[in-house]
Amino acid sequence: MYHVDITNSGDHTFKAKTQSGDELTISAKTEGINPLTTLLAGLGSCIGVYLRRFIEGTKLPIRDFSITLDAELVKESPMRFKEINVSVDLKGARLDEGKKRAMLEFIHNCPAYNTLKHNPVININLKEA
Repeated sequence: MYHVDITNSGDHTFKAKTQSGDELTISAKTEGINPLTTLLAGLGSCIGVYLRRFIEGTKLPIRDFSITLDAELVKESPMRFKEINVSVDLKGARLDEGKKRAMLEFIHNCPAYNTLKHNPVININLKEA
């Protein structure tokens, strides 16, 4: 199970703390590490983990790669990302069509990708004193 605690001390800054004790500061500012860029970073990092696993499992000679994610908000209600574009730069590595297909298929095993793709149930409960 995954667990994150989010705390707020009265401003627009939030502390996210994982079950292992790692912390991340997230701000409601429109630039920087905000909730939506954090969502994109989580998706991109998950894709990166699966890409690295594929590279190592197939012993491809790819050391470096980068992933860029772009998304725009739909302004009408409900506000959300309409589309997320993910670009993977293999830093000059060339793959045949079969390897490309296999790599993309493997990357689609990323749980963050699948969570967004399959609309999870989200339950929000309010605790009062």
